[in-house]
Amino acid sequence: MYASRRVWQLLPLPLALRIAVVSVMALAFVTFFVVMTSLTDKLPMAVSTFLYETGTSWLIILLYLVMLFLELDLGSLAHVVPKSFLHHSVAGSLAIVASMTLLFTYAYLHYDDKRRVELTADTGKTLSKPMKLVVVSDIHLGYHNRRSDLHRWLELIRRERPDALLIAGDLVDRSIRPVRDDRMAAEFRQLPFPVYAVYGNHDYYTGTGTVKQFCQQAGIHLLQDSVTYVQDLAIVGRDDRTNRRRRSLGDLMTDINRSKYIIELDHQPYHLEEAQRNGVDFEFAGHTHYGQVWPLNLITRSLYEDAFGPLRKGNTRYYVSSGMGIWGAKFRIGTQSEYLVLNLK
Repeated sequence: MYASRRVWQLLPLPLALRIAVVSVMALAFVTFFVVMTSLTDKLPMAVSTFLYETGTSWLIILLYLVMLFLELDLGSLAHVVPKSFLHHSVAGSLAIVASMTLLFTYAYLHYDDKRRVELTADTGKTLSKPMKLVVVSDIHLGYHNRRSDLHRWLELIRRERPDALLIAGDLVDRSIRPVRDDRMAAEFRQLPFPVYAVYGNHDYYTGTGTVKQFCQQAGIHLLQDSVTYVQDLAIVGRDDRTNRRRRSLGDLMTDINRSKYIIELDHQPYHLEEAQRNGVDFEFAGHTHYGQVWPLNLITRSLYEDAFGPLRKGNTRYYVSSGMGIWGAKFRIGTQSEYLVLNLK
């Protein structure tokens, strides 16, 4: 309401056009709630994609409109911004449209730029040879992240020539339909190295059965409260905490070979002390997206011990990723889309 009222006051347009602009704003806002239902799976793909991108993008744009108008209103109260700039103003309208266009053009391009983050770990354990892993989270394949996006991301990973690719949850956004219709499984089948993944909360929203079937078609080894061995690694794949009956980490690691370098994949970075207590060498998580855009990253920092980046507790190293893909709008402001290259020596 606040943003709509301020836009209404700002625009130097006839009544009919102002009504049209505010109505489009309201419709875009309603669209977000529509795409959070299963209705999009029943509409033509092009329509569903348009609705998804419009509704989720508008939510972020609206956040920044509110912040911008609040700043301008405070400036007006402080007599820094002329009141005429905010009422039926051509200059004010052009300035706000231009600033928002520039900001969100940058935000989209910044999201599209996948940052390579490299870490090297001296394992302290015997490895038959140095290993390179690519570790990612929050791919969120769906109506917004399509097969063309996935292809480009996997090409970046392929160039690393890793020994394995590890995915820490949220492989699918919340609907299997665009993933199935785009035949995205074929992209994974072409990789010359093994892929291991765990469930995230969005995989549960999609349906674990359908995600499991997709993983089988894609040749992805799905770890659900299980341990697997890859050369000199022990990979502990935890079920997402959406499953309240998932096994405890201690129970899961009872019979693990501790001579191996132990990597834990757990989508949501809660209770990090458990990894240290159970002798995990490296834990990787995602989920937070680091808020996706500023200032939401300030909220995630208050909610998690480690909302983004590396951490060390005793002999256990951690990395919480802001994600390679994203949920909803393809915007990044104050955060980054990334993939981790982990070198083990």
